[in-house]
Amino acid sequence: MRNVLLAVLAVTVAGLFSPPAAAEDKSIIVQSTTSTANSGLYDYLLPKFKQASGITVRVVAVGTGQAIKNAKNCDGDVLLVHAKSSEEKFVEGGYGVKRFDLMYNDFIIVGPPSDPAGIAGTKEVTTALKKIADEGAIFASRGDDSGTHKKEKALWESAGVDPQKGSGKWYRETGSGMGATLNVGVGMGAYVMTDRATWISFKNKADFKIAVEGDKALFNQYGVILVNPDKCEYAKSDLGATFVNWLLSPNGQNAIATYKRDGQQLFFPNAQPLG
Repeated sequence: MRNVLLAVLAVTVAGLFSPPAAAEDKSIIVQSTTSTANSGLYDYLLPKFKQASGITVRVVAVGTGQAIKNAKNCDGDVLLVHAKSSEEKFVEGGYGVKRFDLMYNDFIIVGPPSDPAGIAGTKEVTTALKKIADEGAIFASRGDDSGTHKKEKALWESAGVDPQKGSGKWYRETGSGMGATLNVGVGMGAYVMTDRATWISFKNKADFKIAVEGDKALFNQYGVILVNPDKCEYAKSDLGATFVNWLLSPNGQNAIATYKRDGQQLFFPNAQPLG
């Protein structure tokens, strides 16, 4: 364990730049939230990482809750999600070596131009949610235990609203990923809470607009964790640590910062320098 932890905490240049061994399977599995995949971030980052390390990264993109379950079942080498309290429990349970802040962006609420709840420009997201509930305006929720869904539930609670009382009426749970939920929301003229990166990358916006943004309660932090080989004996901890190290290094953080869609930066790196 000590050696694995040291591998994560120190950026090993030799590990990053050594040529791939012919007989070794230099590939890892990353259990990931869908938002990073939907945004196109991996398509941008992973070729850069492979060029530097010779390691192929295969991404399983699911909701955060499912990604954590998959990692607990040893179906991955690295976990990259956005539900900090659940990530900390994952590490406390011995399933992860250490959690690191990686990057952030924010959540927004989008909706139709008719704005049936009158929330456009509302500064506090809890006020907006209460208006949606009071008006019985349709709200499409992922309902899938993803990081976005966990945040949404916490915000409803802060607003003093139990959306389950409107389930099947104004509160519609899709049980789907972010892109699919946005498609459903646009189709039924519903409000949707989404991460900004997915919204920027989303192609089926129709005439929907951002209704609520900028509240500090909508902050969206992403974390990265190496799966613990003490729990998962077949986890590729050395290769996984190389990927974690690269993401946290100046090169990885710069790559995250320079990824843009339509001229807009999607993620903002905030990893602490490794000592």
